[in-house]
Amino acid sequence: MTSAHQEQQAPVRPTVQDEVSAAGSELIGGPIGRRALTGGSWWTPVRVVLLVMLGMFALGMAQKLPCYESGWFRGATSQYVHACYSDIPHLYTGRGFAADLTPYFDRIPQEISGGMEYLEYPVLTGVFMEVASWFTPQGGEMMQRQQIYWMVNAGMLMACAAVLVVCVARTHRRRPWDALLVALAPALALTATINWDLLAVSLTAASMLMWARSRPFTSGVLLGLATAAKFYPFLLLGPLLVLCWRAGRRRAFGAALGGAVASWLAVNLPVMLLAPEGWGKFYAFSQERNIDFGSFWLIISQRTGNPLEHANTYATLLVLLGCAAIALLTLRAPRRPRFAQLAFLVVALFIVTNKVYSPQYVLWLIPLAALARPRWRDFLIWQACEVMYYLGIWFYLAYTGSGDDHHGLPTEGYQFAIVLHLLGTLYLCAVVVRDILLPDRDVVRRDGSDDPSGGVLDHAPDVFVLGSRRRRHPVLPGPQNPQSPRDPQDVQVPRYQRVRWGSPTDGSDGSGGADGADGADGE
Repeated sequence: MTSAHQEQQAPVRPTVQDEVSAAGSELIGGPIGRRALTGGSWWTPVRVVLLVMLGMFALGMAQKLPCYESGWFRGATSQYVHACYSDIPHLYTGRGFAADLTPYFDRIPQEISGGMEYLEYPVLTGVFMEVASWFTPQGGEMMQRQQIYWMVNAGMLMACAAVLVVCVARTHRRRPWDALLVALAPALALTATINWDLLAVSLTAASMLMWARSRPFTSGVLLGLATAAKFYPFLLLGPLLVLCWRAGRRRAFGAALGGAVASWLAVNLPVMLLAPEGWGKFYAFSQERNIDFGSFWLIISQRTGNPLEHANTYATLLVLLGCAAIALLTLRAPRRPRFAQLAFLVVALFIVTNKVYSPQYVLWLIPLAALARPRWRDFLIWQACEVMYYLGIWFYLAYTGSGDDHHGLPTEGYQFAIVLHLLGTLYLCAVVVRDILLPDRDVVRRDGSDDPSGGVLDHAPDVFVLGSRRRRHPVLPGPQNPQSPRDPQDVQVPRYQRVRWGSPTDGSDGSGGADGADGADGE
């Protein structure tokens, strides 16, 4: 293997490519040198980012300490003033886990739930909550039991966070250090233990890893499980459909879709048949839920006094129009967009147009943002907006819950926090769209890569393109096309497509599959 080829297969060094990483590295000696030896150490990228993630998760748990000691149990606004609210201890009692009720099967008494007759979470999340209750003692003071239940859930969610960061580190073989964006995300540390979203987020990351390894059926199975824990992972099937359509990989999409449907039914069907009313509560609640915190619909409603009773219909139409625009962008782009880019755009679209935005929803986007736009400057701008929103919602709730004292953030201040969240998300979307339209601006593609998270799509030729670029694109060298020219310069590529494509991603002679050893991350 030539030294040039070895250089192409070596992990990308963020302190060389990213000015923010280079500046931050001055704390530990500065950017890594060109001749530095990076192999042979126990401190592989995956292990480093895993330890960083565990450390940040622990800091996030420490941030909840004022609530753990008293805020969740005493005082109307203490948990908001300290910005340490969590659903977990409240729903332990409020959804019947403390009373040993079976989720979906047992009706929750109104005096316990306040009117929510059944658990309003998808089945796999309900299983997660129930398992945590098994490790919580049934005797003793209720406050102590709630504390233990939160600690058990925090431990289980920490395991999910570990899976998440390892999957992100392995998805782009040459860019394991991009997972530091996830591990060091301040919004993740702050929101990880508010709710149970990390279960679905980790399963989605595992699904994307399997897709990157050209295992579409396994990817689909994991995506179906993620959808059984939260609805949003289902949206990723849309980008896969359009990308496989453009690349002519219909069989791979069919395998992923089949796996997703099979695993989702395996989890949901027993509850659906045996407890249909309890099973359907999540879907009914999602439809019936009024405009709530964090959405631009709330700003409109508060400003105009209009309750916007049809906001659900409007939001659905906006999502459909946005998905159509993303599909058109995919089919007209000069090069086929990367899977992570489209995954980020479609989930961000759902979040921006939704009638509610809970603070923990930022977890859905963090790993997708790290894969779609692994640039510290843009990532930190977005994270700053999300942290401001995180503080804004709790201080607003402190304001509304403090009676005539009005300690906290007034309505206008909270509306400004919502606008910050929306602008930060839209800014990152705009940068990703620019990378799609101008592939030479894409950080991931600068070294000649095509789509490291694309699996069967990586280096695949296009078979369907709209508009002026409607032609069969030249076959690019890669594991999916071993007979294609080895040198990208041998391919006559139109000017609007010119991106210097790299050699096969698995480091072989071009005939190997994508399921080989994980050499780039040192594991």
